[in-house]
Amino acid sequence: MAASDLRENFDHEQLDARLEWHCEPSHWMIDREQRVLCVEPDAPTDFWQRTHNVQSADSGHFLGLEVNGDFVMTTHVSFEPVHRYDQAGLMVRVSPECWLKTSVEFEPDGASALGAVVTNFGYSDWSTQAFAPGAGEVWLRVRREGDDYIVDSSADGHAWHQIRMAQLHEGRGRAVVCGLYACSPKGAGFSAEFSRLTIKAGRI
Repeated sequence: MAASDLRENFDHEQLDARLEWHCEPSHWMIDREQRVLCVEPDAPTDFWQRTHNVQSADSGHFLGLEVNGDFVMTTHVSFEPVHRYDQAGLMVRVSPECWLKTSVEFEPDGASALGAVVTNFGYSDWSTQAFAPGAGEVWLRVRREGDDYIVDSSADGHAWHQIRMAQLHEGRGRAVVCGLYACSPKGAGFSAEFSRLTIKAGRI
């Protein structure tokens, strides 16, 4: 996708034909009445590479399409987590060793972690901030400007706050695949509902 936009409101029986799964989950559906994409991640599934002596994983569920140039990608996700690190949000992917993701990762004993993971050269880093316990929805946005990626979050889809700026080194000057993701590293039972996915060419 270069100059054309994607606006997926999940109000049809089928997904936009340009969207493809990486590791399609066993259980997902489009609820046309509620206009949501419902995803129940398999377990154990995750996206992570090497850092902190953690075994690498590239088994998460990712629904995306190839995009060239600058873009603004936005989603709203509601979630009912069960196990630690249950997560659902946005992802930009170049390869198994170069990608970024942003979401809320569930912590059962306190504030969950709103943040972004950026993976370059096969190593992941994770920047976080506290996300109020019991809060079960968030707006997320990723903007590509040249080779820079700006990650934003919002409580209402209007007032946005930057949570990360980074680069994907393998992706400099190249097309990337971007879209929605979800995974459950510790156990099954998590469910997430995406109410939209928009990808607009250009900048804000």
